[in-house]
Amino acid sequence: MTKSACPVCGKSPHALHVPFCSRGCKDRDLLQWLGEGYRIPGPKTDEEGLDSPPDHP
Repeated sequence: MTKSACPVCGKSPHALHVPFCSRGCKDRDLLQWLGEGYRIPGPKTDEEGLDSPPDHP
């Protein structure tokens, strides 16, 4: 089995924080998700319709 590296800094992962090496890297990764630093590709959305109420009763 191959040991992977921390996805943030590349160091060896620590058992308490797998797949990260430390709490700091774990928190940095979470902040990237919360701050929209990471994005999952998907279909484009109609930005005009995002805040509009539905058209049906």
